[in-house]
This record gives sequence, structure tokens and C-alpha cells, in this order.
Amino acid sequence: MTQEQTYAASDIKVLEGLSAVRKRPSMYIGNTSFEGLHHLVYEVVDNSIDEALAGYCDQIDIKLMTDNSVVIRDNGRGIPVDMHASANMPALEVVMTKLHAGGKFDNKTYRVSGGLHGVGVSVVNALSSHLEVEVYREKKTYYQRYERGESKTPLEIRGETARTGTKIHFSPDPLIFETIIFDFETLAKRMRELSFLTKGLRIKILDERTGKKKTFCT
Repeated sequence: MTQEQTYAASDIKVLEGLSAVRKRPSMYIGNTSFEGLHHLVYEVVDNSIDEALAGYCDQIDIKLMTDNSVVIRDNGRGIPVDMHASANMPALEVVMTKLHAGGKFDNKTYRVSGGLHGVGVSVVNALSSHLEVEVYREKKTYYQRYERGESKTPLEIRGETARTGTKIHFSPDPLIFETIIFDFETLAKRMRELSFLTKGLRIKILDERTGKKKTFCT
């Protein structure tokens, strides 16, 4: 992986809020049935893929939990947590709660990127009954909890760590989706494709409901 480049709150650009996402979710994820549900996972993973394409991440772990929630963790740089000057809140909270907020709108932070270019993770947050994020950055573990797109706890430090990266644990909102049951094989197929397209990246997916697991790497 390449040497770390500056990635801070000043790299996060904000265009608009989340107000329309829960009202018209299909505009952002296609539909609220099987395909839209799985698109939530793809959008979170695509943020990690961007870190891999930029040379900062070589491992993504995905767990399908028994309560139909999903945990996705990478070993990238971690979403910035310093204060965002114009939004007057931590950059992490900006990324999680503002539509079109991310580090992909300039040509500096990510020269190559996928997903919805910063829309993805905030849309996932808006369409989750609850979401918890941990950021491993600057030798500290940062934590914040959200419910239906709104922050419910302040950003807090939960200890020290040698890790770097981001972990997102979300539960799709049953008030939005026709089904909240993820299909392992559908996700595994997509992860295999992403791994094939991203040299040096290892993606592991584990289904805690059945014990199934697969690892993809190139």
C-alpha cells in the first residue's frame, strides 16, 4: 500500500442534506425490495473499494449477523473525524448525515472512485433503523451511533488501537424495505467481482446465520 496522503475534514465537500432519502428511497437505491436491500451493502463496500483503489486498503471483512444486520470493516485510513469548518460538526458526522458529502468531489483525495461518490454511506444511514460506526484513526477508536439517518450520540473516543480503517454496522429499516433478509450468494457473487477488479484486495464474507464463508483475492 502507498504512503498515507493527507485525508482530513477539509477534503469533505457538502452539497445537500438527507431530507428526501427516506421519502423517496427508490431514487437512490433503485427499489425497496431485494435489489435495493443488497445495494446498501454494495454502497458501504464501495467506500472501502475506493480506499483500496487509492492504495490504502487491502482487506474488507463482511459479516451477515443473525439479526439481519450487516458489519463491514476495512483497513483503510478511516473516515476523518476532525471538525468540518463549514458544517460545524465532525467530518464523520457530515459524511454520515449529509447527502453528497464525501472526499470524492475533488481530484485530489480519490483519483479513482466507485459507488455513488459520497452519496452511498449517507443513504445507507438514512435507510437503516440504526447504524453504528467505528473509525480507527490516529491510534484511537472513535464511535458514533445513528438512527434513521440522525446522530443519536456525540462522536466519542472509546480507546486506543493500532488499527486503521472504518467499521460500519447497520440494520436495514423494516419500515422502508419489503424484506430485510440478505442473501449470502448474491453478496458473495458481487464481492467476487469486486475482488477480481481490484488488484491486491482480499474480501472475506461470513454468514453468521449459516456458517457459510468465502474469501476472494487476486
